[in-house]
Amino acid sequence: MKKLLLSLCVLLIQVTAWSQIESAPERAEGEGPWSQLIIRGVTLINGNGAPPTGPVDIVVEQNKITEVKTVGYPGVEIKEDNRPQLKSGGKELDASGMYLMPGFVDMHGHIGGEAQGTPAEYVFKLWMGHGITTIRDPSAGNGLDWVLEHKKKSAKNEITAPRILAYTAFGQGSEKEISSPKMAKEWVNENAKKGADGIKFFGARPEIMQTALEENKRLGLRSAMHHAQMNVARWNVLNSARAGLTSMEHWYGLPEALFTDRTVQHYKLDYNYNNEQDRFAGAGELWEQAAPPYSDKWNEVMNELLELDFTIDPTFNIYEANRDLMRTSRAEWHEEYTLPSLWEFYQPSKISHGSHWHYWGTEEETTWRKNYQLWMTFVNEYKNRGGRVTTGSDSGFIFQLYGFAYVRELELLREAGFHPLEIMMSATLNGAEALGMEDKIGTVEVGKLADFVIVEENPLENLKVLYGTGAIKLTEDNEVTRVGGVKYTIKDGIIYDAQQLLEDVKQMVKEDKTKSGYEIKQPGRK
Repeated sequence: MKKLLLSLCVLLIQVTAWSQIESAPERAEGEGPWSQLIIRGVTLINGNGAPPTGPVDIVVEQNKITEVKTVGYPGVEIKEDNRPQLKSGGKELDASGMYLMPGFVDMHGHIGGEAQGTPAEYVFKLWMGHGITTIRDPSAGNGLDWVLEHKKKSAKNEITAPRILAYTAFGQGSEKEISSPKMAKEWVNENAKKGADGIKFFGARPEIMQTALEENKRLGLRSAMHHAQMNVARWNVLNSARAGLTSMEHWYGLPEALFTDRTVQHYKLDYNYNNEQDRFAGAGELWEQAAPPYSDKWNEVMNELLELDFTIDPTFNIYEANRDLMRTSRAEWHEEYTLPSLWEFYQPSKISHGSHWHYWGTEEETTWRKNYQLWMTFVNEYKNRGGRVTTGSDSGFIFQLYGFAYVRELELLREAGFHPLEIMMSATLNGAEALGMEDKIGTVEVGKLADFVIVEENPLENLKVLYGTGAIKLTEDNEVTRVGGVKYTIKDGIIYDAQQLLEDVKQMVKEDKTKSGYEIKQPGRK
């Protein structure tokens, strides 16, 4: 595959030789599907913005929802004759007092990589252990054939994994660099024939981008883009959206569309894009160079994106170390859930993507905090005015771990101003709509697939109960305990013990550390 020089994903391909990892093993987890599954007495938090309701019984046959029935009132004993009846050979799951949501959608889910030393099983179980039942793999870093093979196995439930959508990196697999509109059109058609679900773009000459996006749209496929700095001066988010791009990743390209007194980012004069300290320090100054909130230019850009039904997938979490390195690098799950090879990948390095901690200080973090304030203001207003905002994690970089980082993204949407119910929409229905799968997933409705997240605590009150490590809570006797963590992840009507999946991951990490005698240490400490 031709190595590309652009973005989180592409730099990984180029600099760290991200290549195919071992296949996921055959599924040894999960029960079902059954001829009939009834989930009893749960409180439903649907993905459509509706308030919680319960107790509810949900009936599933094989992998389809066939009935969603309110069976009583809070605090009142349920009358059994008012409940759906279990058929012979069926299965009941008592979820009384628990909370159920549609399966989560991660719109930016890389399936590990050789450079990080993250096997597919490790990544898949971290996702499933956090209720993530669908992922979009942006750029198919392990190779399109590999990703499509695992997509097929997941669809058949032959492996323990979320359902997978493969968005190939533009130009991936081409023997020559795409240098003309004709070549772009041919590649887009070939990509569709191979079975890709869409394309992940990073940038190209305007005429190439125009042709590729128009042809991809004509074929009915969807698209995502990280507007990398190497081409954004001539092709920003508005150009992409007008040409047919369906979603943007991160925020690059959006401030550039909001420029009023310049055409390029204010790069320092000794800037070098391949020096990631330069790249990320400069990126933290971008929003302050854009038109201010609620100005004419701000509204003009937002209005056009809204008219185009454009999707923003912000991935706030992946840049959080830029504003608080110590907090992010000391997250409590690293000790038990982060593989030694992945921890090494995170350490200060001139070649590992996102490991730009050569001399990251107070000034850079302060700049990034201001950057977040403006970025979050745009995203929150976009949501308030009817725009689609989704949830993506981009894990495996910058101290962000699969699954855990997804929950952190939910918390950051809350910081941006989203109501918890709006967050649940972003994590479920909005993702389904952005993928063109709203008829199959995203809400708990009759006819849709049986993808659910079940947790014992109310996640609307405290999103931290979705973390695999749970949330801290005092008992009436003033004893410190842990509550939460996803109880069950259900995909295609198959019930997975989410806590056991995470125990499997802990065991992988423990065995790896025992073999090598590895101990996690902070950068620069012996």
